[in-house]
Amino acid sequence: MLRSDGEDRNPSLGLGDRRIRWAGWPTRSSSCAGRSAVVSLLSVLQSYLLESIVRCSMIRAFVSSISRFWDVEFGTMGKEKVHINIVVIGHVDSGKSTTTGHLIYKLGGIDKRVIERFEKEAAEMNKRSFKYAWVLDKLKAERERGITIDIALWKFETTKYYCTVIDAPGHRDFIKNMITGTSQADCAVLIIDSTTGGFEAGISKDGQTREHALLAFTLGVKQMICCCNKMDATTPKYSKARYDEIVKEVSSYLKKVGYNPEKIPFVPISGFEGDNMIERSTNLDWYKGPTLLEALDMIQEPKRPSDKPLRLPLQDVYKIGGIGTVPVGRVETGILKPGMVVSFGPTGLTTEVKSVEMHHEALQEALPGDNVGFNVKNVAVKDLKRGFVASNSKEDPAKEAASFTSQVIIMNHPGQIGNGYAPVLDCHTSHIAVKFAEILTKIDRRSGKELEKEPKFLKNGDAGFVKMIPTKPMVVETFSAYPPLGRFAVRDMRQTVAVGVIKSVEKKDPTGAKITKAAAKKK
Repeated sequence: MLRSDGEDRNPSLGLGDRRIRWAGWPTRSSSCAGRSAVVSLLSVLQSYLLESIVRCSMIRAFVSSISRFWDVEFGTMGKEKVHINIVVIGHVDSGKSTTTGHLIYKLGGIDKRVIERFEKEAAEMNKRSFKYAWVLDKLKAERERGITIDIALWKFETTKYYCTVIDAPGHRDFIKNMITGTSQADCAVLIIDSTTGGFEAGISKDGQTREHALLAFTLGVKQMICCCNKMDATTPKYSKARYDEIVKEVSSYLKKVGYNPEKIPFVPISGFEGDNMIERSTNLDWYKGPTLLEALDMIQEPKRPSDKPLRLPLQDVYKIGGIGTVPVGRVETGILKPGMVVSFGPTGLTTEVKSVEMHHEALQEALPGDNVGFNVKNVAVKDLKRGFVASNSKEDPAKEAASFTSQVIIMNHPGQIGNGYAPVLDCHTSHIAVKFAEILTKIDRRSGKELEKEPKFLKNGDAGFVKMIPTKPMVVETFSAYPPLGRFAVRDMRQTVAVGVIKSVEKKDPTGAKITKAAAKKK
């Protein structure tokens, strides 16, 4: 409803020598009146445009008001979608880059002009057939050259979700990154090479299919989608028998790991040809389940622990010209807001948050699951590192762990593990050597019953409680209080030798911790 006079308490826009005022938003029960109001508004706008008496800035404000009104009243844009994080895992050459590239290529994750440029470059280098993987490779290269700091490396949209894809290369050298990536994921998409020889290599003891699936479960990624990829290259093409064989073998392994295979969709796809990616394929008419896109929409919305104190493990720290120091990472628990005074464990450095951004948009608050960059005052880049944890200085701030006790399962060690063993421990985004100071007990891995006190060693298949001491300052938490910071993988000889969860932590109070001027003012 519009009127050309009225009280100043209602929102107004100055248009030339007249004033147009909102008399109040229509309710949902007055949709027809609302529609006619919008039509009237558009009509008024058009007449003012023709008379050339409205400045450009006012037109923008006016149109913006109409669009907001239309969205709220008639739901053309709908409710803000939930953000979820997906990690794409699988053996090297299983088709992860092609499949991921295809999704973001088709579902609007990349600017059209960028795609056109990449396609042209791919054609010039005779790589047209690899255009989806090429898109991803080019994005990686540009990110490495510092062109973008968007932690959402690639994103796409389904009917239900905004999806952020976390990079997880398949080469063994990248397992460390895969572990830190998986610790942020809500769902894992396991890509399986269905070709003769390809599947067998991936599922073998030395392949990454098994290890990636095990790590995903250990690090708390409870939802999974399996993609039987390269179905266009099976013998014969699009073979149901091959699909059934793969589903049977992979299901058996996933059950041993801890997943329930009955809750995991196995989608036969071709990441390159596009079969069953977005739309149902006639080549796979024997398959009655969901497409990959439909399977993504079937992911259960994760529960976000926003009522817990803030924990945000840092993934990277950047220095941005004209802005300053920008740490980036995912909010695991709690809420991050501009103006909040944060403390970074393990050093205890305390400062104020100036601003918070996600996908290049300013946020008033970041919630669990959000991948964000945030600008901090009076802090040098060298004072923060990957693996540090941001926390609210006034609510259970993150502190250095002097030692911690964990329940550990030995999975893949060629010998015996005794007191003094010092492998690398990957916990959240931290990657630090930790000493097995004392093996306290050996337990039955299924029942948890104590089998032996203070055993001399643990070997493959054994489980036990171990007191651990970090060789460098690090932040860990109990699994019960902060699950993402309370589970870990033990790495040695370029493989995962054990996994575990943290039961108790002995913490150190920081000494001589730096408190910036901005933080001191807030106290």
